[in-house]
Amino acid sequence: MRIVIQRVSQAALRIEGVLTASIGRGLVLLVGVGHEDQDGDLAWFAAKCANLRIFPDEHGKMNRSVTEAGGQILAVSQFTLYGDARRGNRPGFTGAAPPETAEPLYIRFVGYLRGHGVEVCTGVFGAMMDVEIHNEGPVTIILEK
Repeated sequence: MRIVIQRVSQAALRIEGVLTASIGRGLVLLVGVGHEDQDGDLAWFAAKCANLRIFPDEHGKMNRSVTEAGGQILAVSQFTLYGDARRGNRPGFTGAAPPETAEPLYIRFVGYLRGHGVEVCTGVFGAMMDVEIHNEGPVTIILEK
């Protein structure tokens, strides 16, 4: 699993121009599922995302998690995180799990996130989405295991 974590002041997701999900301050998680990912990894990734201390405390130091900051999460499935562009000019996506494998894992990952008491909004798996991200900081973390 690969997750790009962005701390945001706000974010919105539209499908065919229709607002489907939006959050205020929180995290946008771009979530890619690979062939090697298993259900046992999902709880670790969810706990890491929910507890990652990248929000400022009263002294401006990154010392609070999204849950401590009262933030929300927008989790967006993104198989292109497994794009391999080392050869040629068109990336290959053979490292990404097929949709029939990736979607159930993504859904369970979102469930684990919600289990940490944070509000989670999602896009629609496999849909063409427009994601508007107001990266705060900017703060961007890449998470892999």
